[in-house]
Amino acid sequence: MTQPAYNLHTAETAPAMVIMVPTGAVLIADIVSTIRIVGREAWNACHPGELENYDYLLAVEEAGVAGFTWCYALVRQGKRVLACCPAFLTDFSPLTTLDDGWLKTFVQAIQRWFPRFLSFKFACLGSPVTEAGVIGFHPCIQEAHKPEILRQLLSYFESKKKRQGFHLIGIKDIPQEQKPLWEAAALPMGYCFLHSLPSAELAADFANMQEYMASLSADTRKDMRRKLKKMPELRIEQRNQLDDVLPEIEKLYISTKNRSEFQFEELKRAYFTNVLRHMGERAHCMLYFSGEKLLAFNLVLKDARRLLDKFFCMDAKAGRQFNLYFISWFTNLQYCLDHRIACYQSGQAGYDNKLRLGSTLTPNWLMFRHTNPVMNALLRFVAPLLAVNEE
Repeated sequence: MTQPAYNLHTAETAPAMVIMVPTGAVLIADIVSTIRIVGREAWNACHPGELENYDYLLAVEEAGVAGFTWCYALVRQGKRVLACCPAFLTDFSPLTTLDDGWLKTFVQAIQRWFPRFLSFKFACLGSPVTEAGVIGFHPCIQEAHKPEILRQLLSYFESKKKRQGFHLIGIKDIPQEQKPLWEAAALPMGYCFLHSLPSAELAADFANMQEYMASLSADTRKDMRRKLKKMPELRIEQRNQLDDVLPEIEKLYISTKNRSEFQFEELKRAYFTNVLRHMGERAHCMLYFSGEKLLAFNLVLKDARRLLDKFFCMDAKAGRQFNLYFISWFTNLQYCLDHRIACYQSGQAGYDNKLRLGSTLTPNWLMFRHTNPVMNALLRFVAPLLAVNEE
């Protein structure tokens, strides 16, 4: 498969690093500032079957997120891309992940006198707006060579970002199936594992909705039947463009975000329009109206095997009145059954309801290392207190 030419002149200014693999091949580790440099064909060849693929990441990049800078780490042989992973740079404080409580109050009190206390310039492989931080390899790379290629790519990313003043290095949301790969590559370098929020998935292998309801507990079935009685009072639209409702979309997103205890990034309205535009038939938005008032919206990504609920945002009062979360759940599941999509992935957080409705949880992991050995030892000690709560 031919791949588009890789433009060295638009890569970041620091020199790329020559690495060696057991086969004796000479490879180059590099970091570039836009995914366009890598190209759709080359990126997707390393991430076959990935729903949040080149088009999704390009939509995110073009939308921009305040306080974040995107980059992309890769390994190439000549102009052929053999491995690639998204990455981002930001300022990080544990206040973004701490629940309200004594520890958060303690950190806030210290930061009033020392604003930089436990605040770091953070360089991280992965993305704040993807479900998992997946490293992708070209199919020609043998499994036995992946840990060494990844280790050298991580080493290059770390050394380059350290020169730019980023001393806290991380890997965000490693999926369970890639954990052994990262263990082999990163643990010998001093990185530490930490639990992240798991992913919730429901196997949509039911013949119809009645069969799904029968799989739930008697109490849950009774509760869902009561909640779904509100559905006829709503107008539900499937959309691929949002121009006429963008102000309402933005208000619902901000309102939902402000109610969330865990806040890491703040998306612009361009994120939602870009995703729909770049993803085409692989994304849509469900809108929930009462009369002419927009009460909620749900952005989903999809392919032949999975429907991924990216963002569900709603008016808090209307959500309770119309049971919007549960109506959106059954709307998405019905879409899976109608289109024979085998997996409904409802994302991270809110696990009580997802488990109650039949989902299973799959672990995700974080890894981190501070380049200062003393600070690294301190962070390893306090990391369990700073971890995101799964409840």
